[in-house]
Amino acid sequence: MKVLVACEFSGIVREAFRARGHDAWSCDLLPSEIPGNHIQDDVLKHLNDGWDLIIAHPPCTRLANSGVRWLYERHLWLDLAVATLFFNEFQILGNNPRVKVCIENPIPHIWAKLFIGEYTQIIQPWMFGHGETKATCLWLYNLPKLKPTNIVSGREGRIWKMSPSPERSKLRSKTFPGIAKAMAEQWG
Repeated sequence: MKVLVACEFSGIVREAFRARGHDAWSCDLLPSEIPGNHIQDDVLKHLNDGWDLIIAHPPCTRLANSGVRWLYERHLWLDLAVATLFFNEFQILGNNPRVKVCIENPIPHIWAKLFIGEYTQIIQPWMFGHGETKATCLWLYNLPKLKPTNIVSGREGRIWKMSPSPERSKLRSKTFPGIAKAMAEQWG
């Protein structure tokens, strides 16, 4: 299967699919942290390249519930509009019955929901072998809901407790390997 992991610089999801024999590629403006099949470019230029499955991780800064206060305080409404237009490019692809699409993002705030709609499923890292909490929403098109593979205890909210740093947004955006493996096993 030909798989595109959109907006992924880490290579974690891409490599989970490659381990199962798929022709998987990541695409991001940043270089890949794991060498391999990576397109360093604007993903919008590559959406119609014949993918069977697209897993998208669009930027969540203006969409996530955690940052809604900045819309008011910094007047970032135009940024919200741009973010929702980008997000919706992936939803449009989901309307094609020949393409499977998963869009991943944190819980959206009410204003984002008006433009991107309701998610299909919420998953947590502790459902896939990681003793952490990080509510992750999935918008699924032509795909089944992801089933938990390894429910563990010791659930800590480490991600949202990260102190400010230049690397914070990159560290917070990485997909947990157990989730990536479940995606590859169940959707590949």
